[in-house]
Amino acid sequence: MNTLHADGREIALDKDGFLQQLEDWSPAVAGELAAREGIALGDSHWAVLHALRDFYQEFQLSPATRPLVKYTATRLGADVGNSATLNRLFNGTPAKLAAKLAGLPKPTNCI
Repeated sequence: MNTLHADGREIALDKDGFLQQLEDWSPAVAGELAAREGIALGDSHWAVLHALRDFYQEFQLSPATRPLVKYTATRLGADVGNSATLNRLFNGTPAKLAAKLAGLPKPTNCI
C-alpha cells in the first residue's frame, strides 16, 4: 500500500497517490503531497486548493480542467483563474494535480 507520513500519522494513498479517505486531508498532508511533486506551495496554490475544496463541497466532484479554470476565475479572479497560470502552478496537469493536493478524488476524465 502507498502511504504518506504527515501530522504524525500514516495516511493511505491509492495507486495514483490520491488520498483513500478524504477526511485525512490537512494542510500538512497537502504540503507533503506537494513536496512529492516537487512543488513548494505558495499563496496562489493555497487559494486554488481551498477553492477546489469549496467546489467539491458544492458539487460532490472534482472538476475537469475547463470547469476548474472557470470556477477559479470566478472565485479568485482572472490573474489566477486562467489556463496558463494553473498549468504553471500545477506542473501542466492542473485538474489532476490540484485535486490530489486538495485531498479530493481524481477527476473522472483524467487518465
